[in-house]
Amino acid sequence: MYETIQAVHSYLAYIVLALLFLAVANALIGWMGNKIFNLNKDFRLSLFTLILSHIQLVVGLIVFFISPSGLKAIQTLGMGGLNAPARLLAVEHPFINIVAIVLITIGWSRHKKFMEGKRKFKSIAIFYGLGLILILSRIPWNQWFN
Repeated sequence: MYETIQAVHSYLAYIVLALLFLAVANALIGWMGNKIFNLNKDFRLSLFTLILSHIQLVVGLIVFFISPSGLKAIQTLGMGGLNAPARLLAVEHPFINIVAIVLITIGWSRHKKFMEGKRKFKSIAIFYGLGLILILSRIPWNQWFN
């Protein structure tokens, strides 16, 4: 079961990263180009990115609780016993990605308060962009591509 959920978490990450990159790029183009916020394209892209990001977080939390390199590693080795790669998987990756999803959610919530497209795009660009940077900073790249 663990291997299946881990695989779902890994493959879903590709989709979430691609959508997050597209949403940030779309918001930057809309913000800098002073475009009108389109409900069919801009709204749906941002919403779908938000939804898949939250699904990825839930799957990631499940992995954290059932993985030998998540909570079990902390319980077995203690916080002081984790080396850098183990700390990345058990502490940094989950914590920073939770912060990233919170930022994405704030960007979504803020954009709904604005009427003009430029401010909507700005909110999404900044908060989704910060979320993307945080997610990219804590991906265990050496394990992901092996």
